[in-house]
Amino acid sequence: MRPPELTVPEQRVLGCLIEKRRTTPDAYPLSINALRLACNQSTNRDPVLDYDEHTVREAAQRLSRRGLARLASGAGSRAIKYRHLAEEGLGLGDAELAVLCVLLLRGAQTPGELKARTERLARIQSLADVEALLDQLTDRGYVARLPRRPGLKEDRFIHLLRVEDEEVQTSTPTTAFEERPIRSAPAPQPTDNGLAERVTKLETEVDTLRAELSELREALGE
Repeated sequence: MRPPELTVPEQRVLGCLIEKRRTTPDAYPLSINALRLACNQSTNRDPVLDYDEHTVREAAQRLSRRGLARLASGAGSRAIKYRHLAEEGLGLGDAELAVLCVLLLRGAQTPGELKARTERLARIQSLADVEALLDQLTDRGYVARLPRRPGLKEDRFIHLLRVEDEEVQTSTPTTAFEERPIRSAPAPQPTDNGLAERVTKLETEVDTLRAELSELREALGE
């Protein structure tokens, strides 16, 4: 299976959906507002971003069309909520998803960093297990090894769920005490007569109807 080519907002939204399912299950699935806050949080993110709801909503809708997410609003719920479908869409288990999630949210990482940062997402017993998972992900085309920098003892790895010509984030990850500049997502370009806004609204309504139909079928046992 060839890895999907995701834009930067799609990568961040998918990573957040995977993360929050494990770390805040009581608040999952995520509303668009909760997903925006997750995308823009200053901890466990590199780089720190500043997405608006429009950017997050469009990324979530594109992930739905790719089969990597779906609407999951409960009956009678007014808030549009999303959950990820990465297990099915990518064919990965919990431990592999945990590694991929950290790479999606924090950029290039060493095996040691991945071992520490996946602890809240999955039970990975040892550094050797992390390296075995990286080998599996590499073999399947989801991960690649970066050339080792002078003076560093460990190789670093990046995910490959990115647009082919996208710039790779290769900076050394920051600690909780280091400051990084906040990067803003590009503002949506104006369109004639509000066409883009109307199309987005219609897509959201269709996604909502599909989710409600799926829930009704499940309730009827079809």
